[in-house]
Amino acid sequence: MSALGDNIFNAHNWAAVPFHFWSLVFFAFGCIVGSFLNVCIYRMPLDLSVVSPPSHCPKCKYAIPFYLNIPLVTWLLLRGRCKNCGLPISPRYFAVELLTGLMFLTCWLGFGAQHPWHALVYCLFFAGLIAATFIDFEHFIIPDEITLGGAVVGFFVSMWVPSLHGVQHRSEGAVLSVCGIAAGAGIVYAVLRIGKLLFGRQRIKVTPGAKVIFTDTAVCLEGKEIPYEEIFYRDTDTIVLEGRDIELVDRGYKTATIRLSLGTLQIGEDKMDPDPVAHLEAECDEIVLPREAMGLGDVKFMAAIGAFIGWQGAVFSLMASSVIGAAAGVILILLGRREWSSRMPYGPYIALAAVIWVFGGDKIWRAIFQPGFH
Repeated sequence: MSALGDNIFNAHNWAAVPFHFWSLVFFAFGCIVGSFLNVCIYRMPLDLSVVSPPSHCPKCKYAIPFYLNIPLVTWLLLRGRCKNCGLPISPRYFAVELLTGLMFLTCWLGFGAQHPWHALVYCLFFAGLIAATFIDFEHFIIPDEITLGGAVVGFFVSMWVPSLHGVQHRSEGAVLSVCGIAAGAGIVYAVLRIGKLLFGRQRIKVTPGAKVIFTDTAVCLEGKEIPYEEIFYRDTDTIVLEGRDIELVDRGYKTATIRLSLGTLQIGEDKMDPDPVAHLEAECDEIVLPREAMGLGDVKFMAAIGAFIGWQGAVFSLMASSVIGAAAGVILILLGRREWSSRMPYGPYIALAAVIWVFGGDKIWRAIFQPGFH
């Protein structure tokens, strides 16, 4: 097995074929992988199999034949529409295929001449980052298959190709990967806990006499709807208010403290299941909403990233992502695309910071922390 690995990863063997032949291969293969990532992005958040059934239109369920499943080409020829029902297919499908192809090509151009095995590993790494990014943007989650699975894969890859971490022995690669997992997950978990203690609740003043209305899907606060999915990130998250003139469909309360979590509605001393409660309204002066800067998905995502790029890469990714995320948030606010209090996925900024590390972040690290290093 070792001899086989040496042959596969030997740069001289790869150099026997023209360099830009491999450039074309990496781009084409990346587009094919991107097509599979589209399946993962659509199905994973819905807990659907990524293998069965085969590719089909999500709207009319038309099974897509192989000749209509050519990455990039099919979407362009059909002008972004389903061949069967004619309804539009999201441009995301084309974007993911193109982005993955370009990232695979960039890996080859960046590492292929000297370290073709590094190019292969980073292609795998970036495929996970792309899937996580698009899922997080749409659903505000990163599936465990990507995070925990990525940490396991990163550990074994680091053992197989220890030079990813700048060492020669597999045991050293394994140790550095574990250090990356511990640093990535540990630092983000500490940030999560400290942030929860300092900023875990948002107090919102309500105009006197205004009604706060709880429907089965959202809190309606002075004409603004806040979906529960943007409030409840964990089972322990709770909405709290001191209510007056509280009205349910079948009963009422003059004054009482209202506490609403995912599994329990408590009004005064009365506890009940919130699911059958279709409507609840009350007057109050202030409502306290739970707030979470980061989630456990980000903790596990950082563990996976650290497994591939080590503890320095994990620390760099966390620091750089905070700068990137803050800049992106301010720009979106100025453009009117989001509000100060709206929820924002953090995974995509971590992913971008990890890409920056792979393509030169270590130079930035040395410039900051080792200015005398040459």
